[in-house]
Amino acid sequence: MAMITGSATASASTATTARKGNSFWENQRLAKQRVYEKKAKTKKIALSKLTTFTQQLSAMLEAGLPLVQALEALQDQTEDPVFRIIIRNVKVDVASGTSFSEACAKYPKAFPNLFVSMVEAGEASGGLGSLMNRVSIYFEDTVKLMREVKGAMTYPLSVMGIAIGLIVVLMVFVIPVFKDMFVSFGSDLPAPTQMLFDVSMFFKNYILYIIPLVALIAFLLGKYFGTPKGRRVKDQLVRRMPIAGSLSREVSISRFTRTYAILLRSGVPILRAIEIVSRASNNTFIEHACTKISRQISQGGQLSEVLAEEEYFPPVVKHMARAGEQTGNVDGMMNKVADFYDDEVKVKVESLTSLMEPLLTCFLGVVIGAIVMAMFLPIFNLAATAMNAS
Repeated sequence: MAMITGSATASASTATTARKGNSFWENQRLAKQRVYEKKAKTKKIALSKLTTFTQQLSAMLEAGLPLVQALEALQDQTEDPVFRIIIRNVKVDVASGTSFSEACAKYPKAFPNLFVSMVEAGEASGGLGSLMNRVSIYFEDTVKLMREVKGAMTYPLSVMGIAIGLIVVLMVFVIPVFKDMFVSFGSDLPAPTQMLFDVSMFFKNYILYIIPLVALIAFLLGKYFGTPKGRRVKDQLVRRMPIAGSLSREVSISRFTRTYAILLRSGVPILRAIEIVSRASNNTFIEHACTKISRQISQGGQLSEVLAEEEYFPPVVKHMARAGEQTGNVDGMMNKVADFYDDEVKVKVESLTSLMEPLLTCFLGVVIGAIVMAMFLPIFNLAATAMNAS
Protein backbone atom coordinates (compact mmCIF):
# COMPACT_ATOMS: atom_id res chain seq x y z
CA MET A 1 0.00 0.00 0.00
CA ALA A 2 2.88 2.31 0.83
CA MET A 3 4.40 1.53 -2.58
CA ILE A 4 1.17 2.47 -4.33
CA THR A 5 0.96 5.71 -2.37
CA GLY A 6 4.57 6.53 -3.17
CA SER A 7 4.01 5.81 -6.84
CA ALA A 8 0.91 7.99 -6.92
CA THR A 9 2.77 10.76 -5.11
CA ALA A 10 5.63 10.52 -7.60
CA SER A 11 3.22 10.65 -10.55
CA ALA A 12 1.47 13.67 -9.07
CA SER A 13 4.83 15.36 -8.49
CA THR A 14 5.87 14.64 -12.08
CA ALA A 15 2.61 16.04 -13.43
CA THR A 16 2.99 19.17 -11.30
CA THR A 17 6.57 19.65 -12.54
CA ALA A 18 5.43 19.18 -16.14
CA ARG A 19 2.66 21.72 -15.63
CA LYS A 20 5.15 24.16 -14.14
CA GLY A 21 7.49 23.61 -17.09
CA ASN A 22 4.71 24.10 -19.59
CA SER A 23 3.56 27.16 -17.70
CA PHE A 24 7.03 28.68 -17.82
CA TRP A 25 7.46 28.22 -21.58
CA GLU A 26 3.89 29.33 -22.18
CA ASN A 27 4.54 32.50 -20.18
CA GLN A 28 7.67 33.12 -22.20
CA ARG A 29 5.73 32.73 -25.43
CA LEU A 30 2.99 35.07 -24.22
CA ALA A 31 5.56 37.65 -23.13
CA LYS A 32 7.14 37.59 -26.60
CA GLN A 33 3.69 37.86 -28.15
CA ARG A 34 2.94 40.97 -26.07
CA VAL A 35 6.22 42.55 -27.21
CA TYR A 36 5.35 41.82 -30.83
CA GLU A 37 1.88 43.30 -30.34
CA LYS A 38 3.40 46.55 -29.05
CA LYS A 39 5.83 46.72 -31.96
CA ALA A 40 3.09 46.20 -34.55
CA LYS A 41 1.95 49.85 -34.44
CA THR A 42 5.42 51.29 -34.98
CA LYS A 43 7.21 48.54 -36.90
CA LYS A 44 8.56 49.61 -40.29
CA ILE A 45 8.40 46.71 -42.71
CA ALA A 46 11.31 46.38 -45.12
CA LEU A 47 10.39 47.14 -48.72
CA SER A 48 11.62 43.71 -49.81
CA LYS A 49 9.15 42.00 -47.45
CA LEU A 50 6.35 44.32 -48.54
CA THR A 51 7.17 43.50 -52.16
CA THR A 52 6.83 39.77 -51.51
CA PHE A 53 3.56 40.35 -49.61
CA THR A 54 2.13 42.45 -52.48
CA GLN A 55 3.18 39.95 -55.15
CA GLN A 56 1.58 37.04 -53.32
CA LEU A 57 -1.57 39.01 -52.51
CA SER A 58 -1.92 40.05 -56.16
CA ALA A 59 -1.53 36.45 -57.35
CA MET A 60 -4.15 35.15 -54.90
CA LEU A 61 -6.67 37.89 -55.70
CA GLU A 62 -6.28 37.45 -59.46
CA ALA A 63 -6.77 33.70 -58.97
CA GLY A 64 -10.19 34.45 -57.46
CA LEU A 65 -9.41 33.91 -53.77
CA PRO A 66 -11.42 36.16 -51.41
CA LEU A 67 -9.43 38.89 -49.68
CA VAL A 68 -9.91 37.52 -46.15
CA GLN A 69 -8.72 34.05 -47.16
CA ALA A 70 -5.75 35.53 -49.02
CA LEU A 71 -4.74 37.52 -45.93
CA GLU A 72 -5.12 34.42 -43.76
CA ALA A 73 -2.83 32.46 -46.08
CA LEU A 74 -0.27 35.27 -46.06
CA GLN A 75 -0.46 35.43 -42.27
CA ASP A 76 0.38 31.72 -42.01
CA GLN A 77 3.37 31.86 -44.34
CA THR A 78 4.94 35.14 -43.16
CA GLU A 79 8.08 34.50 -41.10
CA ASP A 80 8.36 37.95 -39.51
CA PRO A 81 6.36 37.67 -36.24
CA VAL A 82 5.51 41.41 -36.12
CA PHE A 83 4.39 41.51 -39.74
CA ARG A 84 2.33 38.39 -39.08
CA ILE A 85 0.47 40.23 -36.31
CA ILE A 86 -0.11 43.23 -38.59
CA ILE A 87 -1.57 40.99 -41.31
CA ARG A 88 -3.73 39.23 -38.72
CA ASN A 89 -5.12 42.53 -37.42
CA VAL A 90 -5.80 43.76 -40.96
CA LYS A 91 -7.58 40.48 -41.73
CA VAL A 92 -9.74 40.80 -38.61
CA ASP A 93 -10.69 44.38 -39.54
CA VAL A 94 -11.56 43.39 -43.11
CA ALA A 95 -13.62 40.42 -41.89
CA SER A 96 -15.58 42.76 -39.59
CA GLY A 97 -16.53 45.05 -42.47
CA THR A 98 -13.69 47.61 -42.57
CA SER A 99 -12.30 48.36 -46.02
CA PHE A 100 -8.87 46.99 -46.82
CA SER A 101 -7.44 50.50 -47.34
CA GLU A 102 -8.72 51.72 -43.95
CA ALA A 103 -7.34 48.64 -42.21
CA CYS A 104 -3.90 49.16 -43.81
CA ALA A 105 -3.95 52.89 -43.01
CA LYS A 106 -3.90 52.01 -39.29
CA TYR A 107 -0.28 50.85 -39.79
CA PRO A 108 1.44 53.73 -41.65
CA LYS A 109 4.92 52.42 -40.86
CA ALA A 110 4.17 49.06 -42.46
CA PHE A 111 2.05 50.23 -45.41
CA PRO A 112 3.22 53.50 -47.06
CA ASN A 113 0.86 56.10 -48.52
CA LEU A 114 1.44 54.78 -52.02
CA PHE A 115 0.23 51.32 -51.04
CA VAL A 116 -2.87 52.63 -49.24
CA SER A 117 -3.79 54.97 -52.10
CA MET A 118 -3.44 52.19 -54.65
CA VAL A 119 -5.65 49.96 -52.52
CA GLU A 120 -8.25 52.75 -52.40
CA ALA A 121 -8.13 53.08 -56.18
CA GLY A 122 -8.43 49.31 -56.58
CA GLU A 123 -11.42 49.14 -54.27
CA ALA A 124 -13.12 51.98 -56.17
CA SER A 125 -12.51 50.40 -59.58
CA GLY A 126 -13.09 46.79 -58.55
CA GLY A 127 -9.67 45.74 -59.85
CA LEU A 128 -7.73 45.36 -56.63
CA GLY A 129 -5.77 42.34 -57.88
CA SER A 130 -4.45 44.05 -61.02
CA LEU A 131 -3.53 47.21 -59.09
CA MET A 132 -1.66 45.15 -56.51
CA ASN A 133 0.26 43.63 -59.39
CA ARG A 134 1.30 47.12 -60.54
CA VAL A 135 2.34 48.03 -57.01
CA SER A 136 4.41 44.86 -56.68
CA ILE A 137 6.22 45.63 -59.96
CA TYR A 138 6.90 49.17 -58.75
CA PHE A 139 8.21 47.94 -55.39
CA GLU A 140 10.34 45.31 -57.11
CA ASP A 141 11.93 47.89 -59.43
CA THR A 142 12.59 50.18 -56.46
CA VAL A 143 14.20 47.37 -54.45
CA LYS A 144 16.46 46.42 -57.40
CA LEU A 145 17.55 50.02 -57.90
CA MET A 146 18.34 50.57 -54.22
CA ARG A 147 20.21 47.27 -53.98
CA GLU A 148 22.42 48.25 -56.90
CA VAL A 149 23.22 51.61 -55.34
CA LYS A 150 23.86 50.12 -51.89
CA GLY A 151 25.92 47.32 -53.41
CA ALA A 152 28.15 49.85 -55.14
CA MET A 153 28.74 51.70 -51.86
CA THR A 154 29.25 48.61 -49.68
CA TYR A 155 32.64 47.62 -51.10
CA PRO A 156 34.45 50.98 -50.81
CA LEU A 157 32.93 51.73 -47.39
CA SER A 158 33.92 48.32 -46.01
CA VAL A 159 37.47 48.63 -47.39
CA MET A 160 37.82 52.13 -45.97
CA GLY A 161 36.51 50.97 -42.59
CA ILE A 162 39.00 48.10 -42.44
CA ALA A 163 41.85 50.39 -43.54
CA ILE A 164 41.03 53.01 -40.90
CA GLY A 165 40.84 50.29 -38.24
CA LEU A 166 44.24 48.90 -39.21
CA ILE A 167 45.84 52.35 -39.26
CA VAL A 168 44.45 53.13 -35.80
CA VAL A 169 45.85 49.82 -34.48
CA LEU A 170 49.26 50.67 -35.95
CA MET A 171 49.19 54.16 -34.47
CA VAL A 172 48.11 53.08 -30.99
CA PHE A 173 49.93 49.77 -30.44
CA VAL A 174 52.76 49.25 -32.95
CA ILE A 175 54.43 52.58 -33.72
CA PRO A 176 54.95 53.62 -30.04
CA VAL A 177 57.16 50.52 -29.62
CA PHE A 178 59.41 51.69 -32.44
CA LYS A 179 59.52 55.19 -30.99
CA ASP A 180 61.17 53.97 -27.80
CA MET A 181 63.70 52.03 -29.84
CA PHE A 182 64.56 54.96 -32.15
CA VAL A 183 64.84 57.42 -29.26
CA SER A 184 67.39 55.11 -27.64
CA PHE A 185 69.71 55.69 -30.65
CA GLY A 186 70.32 59.20 -29.33
CA SER A 187 70.15 60.96 -32.71
CA ASP A 188 67.57 63.39 -33.99
CA LEU A 189 64.68 61.82 -35.86
CA PRO A 190 63.77 62.87 -39.43
CA ALA A 191 60.83 65.27 -39.69
CA PRO A 192 58.40 62.69 -41.28
CA THR A 193 59.22 60.14 -38.58
CA GLN A 194 58.83 62.71 -35.79
CA MET A 195 55.49 63.79 -37.25
CA LEU A 196 54.33 60.17 -37.41
CA PHE A 197 55.33 59.61 -33.79
CA ASP A 198 53.50 62.79 -32.71
CA VAL A 199 50.32 61.63 -34.42
CA SER A 200 50.76 58.17 -32.90
CA MET A 201 51.15 59.57 -29.37
CA PHE A 202 48.12 61.79 -29.89
CA PHE A 203 46.01 58.75 -30.80
CA LYS A 204 47.44 56.69 -27.96
CA ASN A 205 46.77 59.37 -25.33
CA TYR A 206 43.37 60.51 -26.54
CA ILE A 207 41.82 57.47 -28.27
CA LEU A 208 39.42 56.93 -25.34
CA TYR A 209 38.15 60.48 -25.86
CA ILE A 210 38.19 60.47 -29.66
CA ILE A 211 35.82 57.50 -30.05
CA PRO A 212 33.02 58.91 -27.83
CA LEU A 213 33.49 62.35 -29.42
CA VAL A 214 33.11 60.93 -32.94
CA ALA A 215 30.05 58.94 -31.83
CA LEU A 216 28.53 62.07 -30.25
CA ILE A 217 29.15 64.15 -33.39
CA ALA A 218 27.58 61.43 -35.56
CA PHE A 219 24.55 61.28 -33.23
CA LEU A 220 24.09 65.06 -33.23
CA LEU A 221 24.45 65.22 -37.02
CA GLY A 222 21.86 62.48 -37.37
CA LYS A 223 19.46 64.43 -35.16
CA TYR A 224 20.13 67.66 -37.05
CA PHE A 225 19.68 66.05 -40.46
CA GLY A 226 16.33 64.76 -39.23
CA THR A 227 15.01 68.31 -38.83
CA PRO A 228 13.48 70.19 -41.81
CA LYS A 229 16.41 72.62 -41.98
CA GLY A 230 18.94 69.82 -41.56
CA ARG A 231 17.33 67.81 -44.38
CA ARG A 232 17.67 70.79 -46.71
CA VAL A 233 21.32 71.23 -45.75
CA LYS A 234 22.01 67.52 -46.23
CA ASP A 235 20.36 67.43 -49.67
CA GLN A 236 22.32 70.51 -50.76
CA LEU A 237 25.60 68.97 -49.57
CA VAL A 238 24.87 65.68 -51.33
CA ARG A 239 23.92 67.48 -54.54
CA ARG A 240 27.28 69.29 -54.63
CA MET A 241 29.30 66.09 -54.21
CA PRO A 242 31.10 65.14 -57.46
CA ILE A 243 29.77 61.61 -58.09
CA ALA A 244 27.25 60.94 -55.33
CA GLY A 245 25.42 64.17 -56.15
CA SER A 246 24.48 63.24 -59.71
CA LEU A 247 23.73 59.66 -58.68
CA SER A 248 21.41 60.77 -55.87
CA ARG A 249 19.68 63.22 -58.22
CA GLU A 250 19.00 60.57 -60.85
CA VAL A 251 17.69 58.10 -58.25
CA SER A 252 15.33 60.77 -56.86
CA ILE A 253 14.05 61.76 -60.32
CA SER A 254 13.50 58.11 -61.24
CA ARG A 255 11.49 57.56 -58.06
CA PHE A 256 9.50 60.77 -58.62
CA THR A 257 8.54 60.01 -62.22
CA ARG A 258 7.75 56.32 -61.68
CA THR A 259 5.63 56.95 -58.58
CA TYR A 260 3.72 59.74 -60.33
CA ALA A 261 3.15 57.54 -63.39
CA ILE A 262 1.80 54.53 -61.50
CA LEU A 263 -0.52 56.68 -59.42
CA LEU A 264 -1.94 58.45 -62.48
CA ARG A 265 -2.35 55.18 -64.37
CA SER A 266 -4.23 53.68 -61.43
CA GLY A 267 -6.77 56.49 -61.33
CA VAL A 268 -5.52 58.33 -58.24
CA PRO A 269 -6.50 62.05 -58.41
CA ILE A 270 -3.65 64.31 -59.53
CA LEU A 271 -3.41 66.40 -56.35
CA ARG A 272 -3.49 63.28 -54.19
CA ALA A 273 -0.80 61.73 -56.41
CA ILE A 274 1.42 64.80 -56.01
CA GLU A 275 1.01 64.61 -52.22
CA ILE A 276 2.01 60.94 -52.17
CA VAL A 277 4.98 61.56 -54.47
CA SER A 278 6.18 64.35 -52.19
CA ARG A 279 6.06 62.15 -49.09
CA ALA A 280 7.70 59.20 -50.82
CA SER A 281 10.56 61.21 -52.33
CA ASN A 282 12.59 61.80 -49.12
CA ASN A 283 14.18 64.72 -50.99
CA THR A 284 13.62 68.39 -50.15
CA PHE A 285 14.11 69.49 -53.77
CA ILE A 286 11.32 67.14 -54.90
CA GLU A 287 9.11 68.22 -51.99
CA HIS A 288 9.55 71.90 -52.91
CA ALA A 289 8.72 71.15 -56.54
CA CYS A 290 5.63 69.12 -55.52
CA THR A 291 4.34 72.06 -53.47
CA LYS A 292 4.63 74.33 -56.52
CA ILE A 293 3.07 71.67 -58.78
CA SER A 294 0.04 71.32 -56.47
CA ARG A 295 -0.43 75.09 -56.42
CA GLN A 296 -0.04 75.34 -60.20
CA ILE A 297 -2.48 72.51 -60.93
CA SER A 298 -5.03 73.93 -58.46
CA GLN A 299 -4.91 77.17 -60.46
CA GLY A 300 -5.42 75.37 -63.77
CA GLY A 301 -1.73 75.03 -64.71
CA GLN A 302 0.24 72.00 -65.83
CA LEU A 303 3.07 69.84 -64.53
CA SER A 304 5.53 70.84 -67.26
CA GLU A 305 5.23 74.54 -66.38
CA VAL A 306 6.63 73.96 -62.89
CA LEU A 307 9.29 71.50 -64.06
CA ALA A 308 10.51 74.08 -66.58
CA GLU A 309 11.17 76.53 -63.73
CA GLU A 310 12.89 74.04 -61.41
CA GLU A 311 16.65 73.78 -61.90
CA TYR A 312 16.74 70.40 -60.15
CA PHE A 313 14.96 68.66 -63.06
CA PRO A 314 17.01 68.11 -66.25
CA PRO A 315 15.62 69.27 -69.62
CA VAL A 316 14.63 65.73 -70.65
CA VAL A 317 12.10 65.54 -67.80
CA LYS A 318 10.55 68.87 -68.75
CA HIS A 319 10.28 67.99 -72.45
CA MET A 320 8.85 64.54 -71.79
CA ALA A 321 6.26 65.97 -69.39
CA ARG A 322 5.21 68.57 -71.98
CA ALA A 323 5.00 65.89 -74.69
CA GLY A 324 2.88 63.73 -72.40
CA GLU A 325 0.48 66.59 -71.74
CA GLN A 326 0.13 67.32 -75.45
CA THR A 327 -0.56 63.68 -76.31
CA GLY A 328 -2.62 62.88 -73.21
CA ASN A 329 -0.10 60.24 -72.10
CA VAL A 330 1.67 61.80 -69.11
CA ASP A 331 1.97 58.52 -67.20
CA GLY A 332 3.53 56.77 -70.21
CA MET A 333 6.09 59.54 -70.70
CA MET A 334 6.94 59.60 -67.01
CA ASN A 335 7.50 55.85 -67.09
CA LYS A 336 9.92 56.29 -70.00
CA VAL A 337 11.81 58.95 -68.05
CA ALA A 338 12.03 56.59 -65.06
CA ASP A 339 13.33 53.77 -67.27
CA PHE A 340 15.92 56.13 -68.78
CA TYR A 341 17.24 57.22 -65.39
CA ASP A 342 17.20 53.66 -64.05
CA ASP A 343 19.51 52.69 -66.92
CA GLU A 344 21.69 55.75 -66.23
CA VAL A 345 21.99 54.78 -62.56
CA LYS A 346 22.94 51.19 -63.47
CA VAL A 347 25.67 52.38 -65.85
CA LYS A 348 27.06 54.84 -63.29
CA VAL A 349 26.98 52.24 -60.52
CA GLU A 350 28.88 49.73 -62.67
CA SER A 351 31.43 52.39 -63.67
CA LEU A 352 31.80 53.52 -60.06
CA THR A 353 32.32 49.97 -58.84
CA SER A 354 35.04 49.28 -61.44
CA LEU A 355 36.72 52.63 -60.70
CA MET A 356 36.71 52.30 -56.91
CA GLU A 357 39.03 49.30 -56.74
CA PRO A 358 42.12 50.95 -58.31
CA LEU A 359 41.42 54.22 -56.49
CA LEU A 360 41.25 52.47 -53.12
CA THR A 361 44.37 50.46 -53.94
CA CYS A 362 46.28 53.67 -54.75
CA PHE A 363 44.99 55.40 -51.63
CA LEU A 364 45.94 52.53 -49.32
CA GLY A 365 49.31 52.19 -51.07
CA VAL A 366 50.11 55.87 -50.50
CA VAL A 367 49.05 55.81 -46.83
CA ILE A 368 50.79 52.56 -45.92
CA GLY A 369 53.82 53.51 -48.02
CA ALA A 370 54.14 56.86 -46.21
CA ILE A 371 54.01 55.10 -42.82
CA VAL A 372 56.63 52.54 -43.89
CA MET A 373 58.96 55.20 -45.30
CA ALA A 374 58.66 57.28 -42.13
CA MET A 375 59.57 54.21 -40.08
CA PHE A 376 62.60 53.32 -42.23
CA LEU A 377 64.11 56.81 -42.51
CA PRO A 378 65.88 56.63 -39.10
CA ILE A 379 67.35 53.28 -40.03
CA PHE A 380 68.64 54.65 -43.35
CA ASN A 381 70.14 57.68 -41.57
CA LEU A 382 71.76 55.47 -38.96
CA ALA A 383 73.28 53.26 -41.64
CA ALA A 384 74.57 56.31 -43.52
CA THR A 385 76.11 57.72 -40.32
CA ALA A 386 77.82 54.41 -39.59
CA MET A 387 79.27 54.23 -43.11
CA ASN A 388 80.61 57.80 -42.89
CA ALA A 389 82.19 57.09 -39.51
CA SER A 390 83.96 54.04 -40.86
